[in-house]
Amino acid sequence: MAQLFSLPTLLLLFLIPIIAAAATNSTSGLTDPFLAPHNAVRSALGLPLMVWDPRLARYAEAFAWRRRADCALVHSSGTYGENLFWGSGTGWAPSQAVAAWAAERRWYQRRTNACIAGKQCGHYTQIVWRDTRRLGCSSVQCLGDRGQVMVCEYDPPGNYIGERPY
Repeated sequence: MAQLFSLPTLLLLFLIPIIAAAATNSTSGLTDPFLAPHNAVRSALGLPLMVWDPRLARYAEAFAWRRRADCALVHSSGTYGENLFWGSGTGWAPSQAVAAWAAERRWYQRRTNACIAGKQCGHYTQIVWRDTRRLGCSSVQCLGDRGQVMVCEYDPPGNYIGERPY
């Protein structure tokens, strides 16, 4: 039987919600449900932690509201790095979106700096892009019970062709 997740991935998926519940945004003193799980992934690799950026959060919120009617996972084509998540129904937590993106780690081949053929890993590499310092995210419930969309913006952006994330 094939192994679905490696032990490090399972530990990461288990720890993200715990760390998210305990971590705080040092600039506001408020717990941020998006920042903590992102930083948990980065911390596991010894990468610099990101800070919450209200400007990026406003951008993410405006774009999420534009997607509210159709719930389509279409990128904004803005100047930031961007991850999009869609979940059916209601009640999706930010830590679940981040865990889904982080789980793409299993498809990233560090040796070749590429995703395994036919697989996606760009969400993961954006989260762990060494030079990214700021994060802003938002979530919106789509109209007509079409699910929930979450948008995260990263600055500086990552995923430059030919460059390694870390």
